[in-house]
Amino acid sequence: MSSTTAPSGLARARKGLAPGGPGGGSRNRKDLNRKDLNRKSKLSAQTSRTFFWLLLPSVILLVLIHGYPLFHAGIQATHDGNLIETGNFVGVENFANVLSSPAFWKAAQFTLWFTIVGVFGSWLVGLGLALLLRTKIPAGGTFKVLLLLPWVVPIVVSSTAWNWLVATPDSLIPSIFRNLGLGTPLFLADPTLAAVTVMIFKVWVSFPFMMMMISAALASVDTTVYEAASMDGASRWQQFTQITLPLIARSTYISWILMTIFCVNDFPTIYLLTGGGPVDATTSLVVLAYRTVFQDFATGPGVAIAFLMTMTLVVVSVILYRQIRKSSVE
Repeated sequence: MSSTTAPSGLARARKGLAPGGPGGGSRNRKDLNRKDLNRKSKLSAQTSRTFFWLLLPSVILLVLIHGYPLFHAGIQATHDGNLIETGNFVGVENFANVLSSPAFWKAAQFTLWFTIVGVFGSWLVGLGLALLLRTKIPAGGTFKVLLLLPWVVPIVVSSTAWNWLVATPDSLIPSIFRNLGLGTPLFLADPTLAAVTVMIFKVWVSFPFMMMMISAALASVDTTVYEAASMDGASRWQQFTQITLPLIARSTYISWILMTIFCVNDFPTIYLLTGGGPVDATTSLVVLAYRTVFQDFATGPGVAIAFLMTMTLVVVSVILYRQIRKSSVE
């Protein structure tokens, strides 16, 4: 080999070119990469098949547990039967009757307000307490345990306690109002006060859940972010609105979805406190569905109400889920 061809051969070798022609080494690397990709794709396919067969029994079980009741409910919603007999097929007549009923829209209006106050009221209280618990306060652990009591205590006990506080003119809170010269408010007898009382009660029993969700989200936020923002001259409010809220947005949307479902489907909170009264002022859709099925024995309209509630919850959940995906991307 001449002195002129040696450097060129070394140069070709550094570029991955074989002596027999250009591109030999590059082709070898491409072949290796292709084999690598094929092997990875085969492993991925095998993993997917394994996951599929492992999940299949659980999926079948869930379909059997939830699918049959849903199918049977669909049959009842399209028939004019009762708790004993299916009745005759009426198609969508039950849905049409429900949607044209003033009682349905009155219950839907209360359910909307009950859900809005329940979700955002408990979220605001939970957010404030979660931020407070991040600071160094005396007996912070004990304080946190006490704050969890409204969520931990059974709803029957909580509703009984609230009834003792506000149910009659001689209850504790009306007596305090009367002694202060503010009259004797009938919290569960006046329609407006009863609705407000039920909403406040929902916030009371729900804020610990929101507090735990937000506390978990705040625990994952790096404190150095706030230190850097302080050095850049950001105020506390700017740190809260531009750092804290965006960083806990994903957890916030998840908690909103869950609390919306809890509020719309909440039967015991309302029924144990007011029974849906007075004059249907606190009758939600789930209470109306219960009355329609188990008191009026009209399963078709009652199940139709439940289906309308479910479809509304699905729409709201999809909207909030899209917000979760957006916050995850950002």
